[in-house]
Amino acid sequence: MIRVALIDDHPVVRMGYRQLVEQTGNICVVLEASNAESAYPLLLQVQPDVCVTDLSMPGSGGLALLRKMVARQQAGHSACKMLVFSMHDSAPLVQQALSGGAHGFVSKQAEPQDLIEAIRVVHRGGTYFGTEVSGAGSASSAVTDETANLASLSPREFEIFRLLAQGLSPGDCAHRLCLSPKTVANHQTQIKEKLGVATSAALVHLAIRNGVIASHE
Repeated sequence: MIRVALIDDHPVVRMGYRQLVEQTGNICVVLEASNAESAYPLLLQVQPDVCVTDLSMPGSGGLALLRKMVARQQAGHSACKMLVFSMHDSAPLVQQALSGGAHGFVSKQAEPQDLIEAIRVVHRGGTYFGTEVSGAGSASSAVTDETANLASLSPREFEIFRLLAQGLSPGDCAHRLCLSPKTVANHQTQIKEKLGVATSAALVHLAIRNGVIASHE
């Protein structure tokens, strides 16, 4: 039996995931959480085989959870495989998940069976990236240049970039990520330099063009 954790901030979505995976007969959901902060201690306590997590959630988000869990794995404290399941499947986000140590990335636009297959593959120790994800980001040369710039951001810089693009102030970012406002301000300066943007509006437009956030966020 594959023991799975579902981390998503929408209860109805989690219910759908649970029904989907448990109908297979050999996958059971042993943990649910709505954000990274509440999920982390529960993951350490329950120790599921696979954690299926969204990226866009209240608080620090799925990338931060991914980084913390992978750090524990590298230290020999956890064997939980991390599988990202997200509506946002652009090349920069996939690259950040890869860099963060994700064992797989499935788009929420994929077929339901793809999630089942991904859980089984990563549980066996493999990696899984769906066809929708594999083709993400193929665009014009201008966007390719922007994608390369986004890939140059560190995981922490990318987290802050995404929060800023969603409209959070540096102070709000500092509160969510448990950082000092000065630290976030320094990161913001570095982010704008790396991305070649001078204003917050330009930063938002770049994020939308590259699928880091949806246009309605």
